[in-house]
Amino acid sequence: MTRSRSQDPNVCGVTAAIAVIDGKWKTILLWLLESGPHRPSELLRQLPGLTEKVLTQTLRVMEADGLVHREAHDSWPLRTEYSLTPFGRDLSQALEPLSDWGHRRLEKLAASQPAS
Repeated sequence: MTRSRSQDPNVCGVTAAIAVIDGKWKTILLWLLESGPHRPSELLRQLPGLTEKVLTQTLRVMEADGLVHREAHDSWPLRTEYSLTPFGRDLSQALEPLSDWGHRRLEKLAASQPAS
């Protein structure tokens, strides 16, 4: 989905919301940042397969969407932390029922699988 669709006032609200969380890493980053601020290196350690470049790009998009706050500390070595904004917390809370539904779906699928 294009970024312009996420900002089009004539689209369905669900479409606009999905445009903001669309992507492989955004929902898991929201979930990790719920527990508090994280440094990029901490996020990379917790997400095997995520590259530094993709993490940086994803966090920049999430920051532009108002979901995360980037804080650069003036210390040596330089230290950067990311945390959820109040708007990001609102989104995370809005996703909780969808997460519950997803877990129920997975349980249903597991129950319907023949025993091997």
